[in-house]
Amino acid sequence: MQRDSKQPVSSDVSATALGSWPGTDPVEATRIIRGELGDPHLPFLVELPDRGPGADPLGRTAALLVDLAVDLQPHGWRLVPRPGKDHRRAVSLLGQDLNALADVVGVEETTGKQLKISLRGPLSLAAGLYLHNGERALSDAGARRELLQSLTAGAVDFVARARSAAPGASLIVQLDEPEIADVLGGTIPTASGYRTLRSVPATEVSQAWNHIIEALSAAGAAQTILRLPAAARSEALRNGAQTPFALALGAGAQGAALPAAGLTGDDWERIAEVVEGGKTLWLGILPASTGAAEPRQVKALVEDVLRPWTKIGLPAKALPALRVTPVGELAEASPSGARKVLSRLTQTAEALSSVAAES
Repeated sequence: MQRDSKQPVSSDVSATALGSWPGTDPVEATRIIRGELGDPHLPFLVELPDRGPGADPLGRTAALLVDLAVDLQPHGWRLVPRPGKDHRRAVSLLGQDLNALADVVGVEETTGKQLKISLRGPLSLAAGLYLHNGERALSDAGARRELLQSLTAGAVDFVARARSAAPGASLIVQLDEPEIADVLGGTIPTASGYRTLRSVPATEVSQAWNHIIEALSAAGAAQTILRLPAAARSEALRNGAQTPFALALGAGAQGAALPAAGLTGDDWERIAEVVEGGKTLWLGILPASTGAAEPRQVKALVEDVLRPWTKIGLPAKALPALRVTPVGELAEASPSGARKVLSRLTQTAEALSSVAAES
């Protein structure tokens, strides 16, 4: 039985990547990304972790914090009273990326209609940052609240800076929560490694997401998408918690990003609800290419999408609710492999758009 769905805003399936890119030159990377991901696809503000500390996902987000500072210790990023060289480096690297974006956009004949920026979500940020006593910020409810307020203020400023670098572009924010299954499941290790931290209540997670999503929307973000890990569902359910996927949608996210591999029938039922509700699904379908090997062929990728899509009863005309992505970060790929992945994703999106148009 075919299911009803709201008409998608776009008439095209589109492609994007999750943020990171190989190499160290932000101008070159920005040119490549914007060249490969022209309309209707979604280009993104480049992240180049190969540049070292401060360009890594955690340090990059920590650079956004307002009235909080970090430094880098052997065990990771730590909250400190005053900014030092590590903090200043992270701030500088992010500024370089925004400047590179502005420079490239400034000479484009046709400015893209959309832009994506990425940052760590509040729960994974708290799991990754350490307090001065050496324990994770996640362990302290007061620290979690302070981090959420600081991150929200920094994220709002990030939106303003990105909009200034790409005037007229509709801005989409990707909130990455790679640790959320362990946060909900109570499996984050303490600093000593001998115990695990108490799970964070689902109500607090939902409220934190809702807080930052509402602030981003008020700041001019067109959408906020929560990127969730492959193991999120099973780990959460093992401990009796509500799934991160369900929490994300209940917290006001306009969609979710999930890897396709391992999705269950229940997951696809939830995906159907997302599509029928007029929200967006980002589906990771293509592993990063690390060498000369060609990515999977378009026909096989299209079949990977259509098989569960039609099985759950979703109509082909609803396919434009879909945005296809790599399975993981492209910084781990070779430069040529990363480019091949973007090319294959846009080809797959165009093939799926044709299926939708013919339905």
